[in-house]
Amino acid sequence: MDNLQPWVRGPFELLCEAQRNLERGSEVGRRCALIFFDDAIEVCISTYLGLHPIQRKGKTYKKEKVTKWLANFHSRLDFLDAELTERKRIWEVDRGTIVWSHDYRNDQYHAGRKGIPDQHVLGEARRAALWVFAFLLDVPDAEDVLASAVAALAGPPPPEPNPTYDRAIDAEYGVIEIEGQKYYTSEILFSVDYPAYADLGARLDAPQRGNDEAEDE
Repeated sequence: MDNLQPWVRGPFELLCEAQRNLERGSEVGRRCALIFFDDAIEVCISTYLGLHPIQRKGKTYKKEKVTKWLANFHSRLDFLDAELTERKRIWEVDRGTIVWSHDYRNDQYHAGRKGIPDQHVLGEARRAALWVFAFLLDVPDAEDVLASAVAALAGPPPPEPNPTYDRAIDAEYGVIEIEGQKYYTSEILFSVDYPAYADLGARLDAPQRGNDEAEDE
């Protein structure tokens, strides 16, 4: 994301939120993902039309046309159609499909339509949003950029218990009883203080590891 132009970051943040919600897999997440992907299409077009010509390779548009194109979702697609024609490009995602996913989103967001977007709806909305983003804002590797950004936002994976440390800690400290419930010491320590768990496990396991290596010799 650091390599993106400043004016690209607004639309890109919508794509990131859409992808993160999609990957959560929950019903609410899928609803939100559809909304964000759909919004990203509109914001990409609005952002592009609002740029200074120097930020879009010198291209200029008449003010009255820009005002007309920005009127609503369908007029934004009219601009996209005109831009594709001018650049001799084609719709990589059919216009009818984009309108269909937009209407599906509106039914849920405005009309309170029941049901969760299925993977086909989400897939088409995502494909359209990434294509419009890459095409208008000149990010050819949009898929890779999105994947990297979402992975960075997710942070490192949570630590997992180490069976070797568990055995070493439990051999030394045994079981702890709390309110009549018995827990292994390693289980409690891992849950409340992972650095202490890892440090203690490594220290207790070191002598045993040394003994094992000596026996092998």
